[in-house]
Amino acid sequence: MFFKKDTPSEEKNSLINLFKNHISPGKVAFFKKYHMDFVMGHRNGSWLCDLDGTKKLFNLHSNGGVFNLGHRNKEISDVLKSQLNFYDIGNHHLLSKPRAKLAALLAKLLPGNLNYTIFGVSGGEAIDTAIKVARAFTKRTKIISVYGGYHGHTGLALQTGDMSYRVPFLFDSTDFIQVPFNDLESLKAVLKNDVAAVILETIPATLGMLMPEEDYLKTVKELCQSNKSLLILDEVQAGLGRTGKLWAFEHFDVIPDMVVLAKGLSGGIYPITATIINDKLIDVFKDDPFIHISTSGGAELGCAVVQKVLEITAHVDFLKHVNSMAILFAEVLQDLQKKHNSFFRGVRQKGLMIGLELTDSLAGPALTKAAYDNDLLLIYANNDTSVVQLLPSLVITETDIAYIVKQLDKALKQAKLLHKALILKKGLGQLFK
Repeated sequence: MFFKKDTPSEEKNSLINLFKNHISPGKVAFFKKYHMDFVMGHRNGSWLCDLDGTKKLFNLHSNGGVFNLGHRNKEISDVLKSQLNFYDIGNHHLLSKPRAKLAALLAKLLPGNLNYTIFGVSGGEAIDTAIKVARAFTKRTKIISVYGGYHGHTGLALQTGDMSYRVPFLFDSTDFIQVPFNDLESLKAVLKNDVAAVILETIPATLGMLMPEEDYLKTVKELCQSNKSLLILDEVQAGLGRTGKLWAFEHFDVIPDMVVLAKGLSGGIYPITATIINDKLIDVFKDDPFIHISTSGGAELGCAVVQKVLEITAHVDFLKHVNSMAILFAEVLQDLQKKHNSFFRGVRQKGLMIGLELTDSLAGPALTKAAYDNDLLLIYANNDTSVVQLLPSLVITETDIAYIVKQLDKALKQAKLLHKALILKKGLGQLFK
């Protein structure tokens, strides 16, 4: 009733088996079970096509913001192609024109004294770097993060995330403390003189797009200052125009001590990340500027890509477009919510960072599957499965929104039926996980 069954091509079946035998048998089994064995083929703009052309998906997740400018954005691709005539990754030991120019641009675009950039390759690496700097500067070890937050899957970053990510790998340290988001009293109770930093996503995406309460982030910064701790804001998903401002924290009257950028910084073309630190923190590298390195971090080809990404996303007309599309989305989602109010309970939104609040923890997986069957790539928030993340590319149009609403309406109808079926099958758990 709910599953679309296609007959995969011989090539597709062969590739699925290669993936199963050499990358992840678990993922292959998962996607086959739910008839979602989609193999990425041609992609362009907001669209992903299956390898054998039997399925297409309008991407409403953007890989957490990696594809803010759509898949294979021509302006970004053209920059990379042209730079290949001169640049490569570069040597991390030596001084670099592309890195210097990009770091200067980031300093110009960020407020306050956020003037120094440490480049990396992955978001987890960038978070690890921020925590290393915080510990080295404060000479303290403890880090406070949020229950259900997400900062990556590498060593120190993993410690700040949900238990389900770290416990299987025996990563559990008393140096890492967690408190609920938007709970200042809980934060005050653990913000002692052994705390190096508080790390937060400006808007926690994996926790279901919870919005900071009025003055929450500003007060967190004040508490950190009073305790001589640092505030690290993770803008990996919320930054780069996603919320209608270049930086999400601009909405909340706060300037952190460090900002972490990744995902969308790449333009979906070349992986590169940035940990941007306050002037005072550069003292960590005063005695030995080589105590932290990243061999491929700040690749010179990647720096050229980021220059173009920032040129596009910082432009006033681009941000106006994001805000106009956000207003339109708010209107159409309100209409859909009224139509499906027994299942679709509300909307969390800042710009084009949107969470769809559903009736319970089974509803997110149900809508994810129903959306897939209606050619929309939507993914529920892993740490609150009653919420589905809606992260379209920032270059969507009114025509795109009309299509999304039409398909989402059909998906919500199907998801309600699937949700009822899941409830009746007690003991089988969620559709996903």
